[in-house]
Amino acid sequence: MTCQECGKRPATLHFTKIVNGEKTEFRICEACAREKGEMIPGTANGFSIHNLISGLLNLEPGSAGASETKSAPLRCENCGLTYKQFGKIGRFGCKHCYEHFVDRLDPLFKRVHGNISHVGKVPKRSGGIIKYKREINELKKHLARHIELEEFEKAANIRDEIRELEKKIAEH
Repeated sequence: MTCQECGKRPATLHFTKIVNGEKTEFRICEACAREKGEMIPGTANGFSIHNLISGLLNLEPGSAGASETKSAPLRCENCGLTYKQFGKIGRFGCKHCYEHFVDRLDPLFKRVHGNISHVGKVPKRSGGIIKYKREINELKKHLARHIELEEFEKAANIRDEIRELEKKIAEH
């Protein structure tokens, strides 16, 4: 495919921009991308995972400064990596870093993913049963909460929803 901007060179970059909910896709050559000021991965102005992490940690890329709090561990006891070093290099030193920095990671994951636990996606064609089971698990949590608060009418409605979903699973 040729560049949609100049129409001369081959399009080597595919951009998708979403501005105010409106999606625009275009394919352009590297020269036209530079002229337009687009960020090109792998170049000086390009995107890097380090820049993403630094931004999420409220650090300037390349700086070691992070606001420290006394409630979270500052250093991994296993490998010795500090949280500041993590912000600087963008990766952990060992598997134990996750445990030592957990107080700082939960807010970070929530900002990136919108939640602190990953539930994944379910394929539409084959995931009906999985979707129902997840929904039942969520409803059971709500049911327990309503029973604890002695909101028995709400609990009965949720119980009925669970039974309907269980019927749908049995039909599959």
